[in-house]
Amino acid sequence: MVKSSEYKDYIPKNVLVLGANSDVAKAAIALYVKEGHKVIAASRTTDELNAFVQQQGFAGNIIVQYFDATAFNTHRQFYDNLPYKPNIVLYAAGFLKNNEAAMLDWESSFKMMKVHYCGAVSIINIIVADKGNNRLEKIIGLSSLSGVRGRKSNFIYGSTKSAFTQYLAGLRQYLALQNIHVHVIIAGYIRSKMTAGLNLPQSLMLEPSFIANTVVYTPKRFIIVPGFKWKIIYFILKILPEKLVAKLP
Repeated sequence: MVKSSEYKDYIPKNVLVLGANSDVAKAAIALYVKEGHKVIAASRTTDELNAFVQQQGFAGNIIVQYFDATAFNTHRQFYDNLPYKPNIVLYAAGFLKNNEAAMLDWESSFKMMKVHYCGAVSIINIIVADKGNNRLEKIIGLSSLSGVRGRKSNFIYGSTKSAFTQYLAGLRQYLALQNIHVHVIIAGYIRSKMTAGLNLPQSLMLEPSFIANTVVYTPKRFIIVPGFKWKIIYFILKILPEKLVAKLP
């Protein structure tokens, strides 16, 4: 885990967190505030976010804004009306539906696509196209190990995360000459409200605060896989022959 004392970027920044009501996003917000940054926390669930801000005593450091990743036609107005433009953008919006249920319910499948990919592309394109914001320096996307290889147990959710990762990979190349860094967090199982009730191996569960530490104190590389066990799983998945991937759950 990266320590705060190792973080070299101590100049206060403006941070925009999209999907700010997720457990990882909230933990990241707390760390950003600790580092002296100002945060715009954007989510559909503003009541819950406001309660979090009050409970943590962050009222002077955080502005809560309404943002719906799936309402594409509102994204331009949302960005134009921000109280200040960001140095750092974190896209952490998420939605999960069981694969079998999603196959029978198109709206759930489509919502995963809109939240994880379409909504991300919509708002991030608007952000990077703003030539008037010369302070933008970092974009971080929270993706998933489910998007590394297609597997029969979660290929709908995984495909949306894979698309998001590939978008960020191309965006990184596109923005390289502008010295804007793009990072993707390829996370394994996170102990959060989104995974509550799922039968997942406890030995592989990561705490939101652990992921958030990686988000805020981002290493310089593009792909970041938090957790030693998950790094091993990631590399195995990358090289595993397709016939063996097909035997995975």
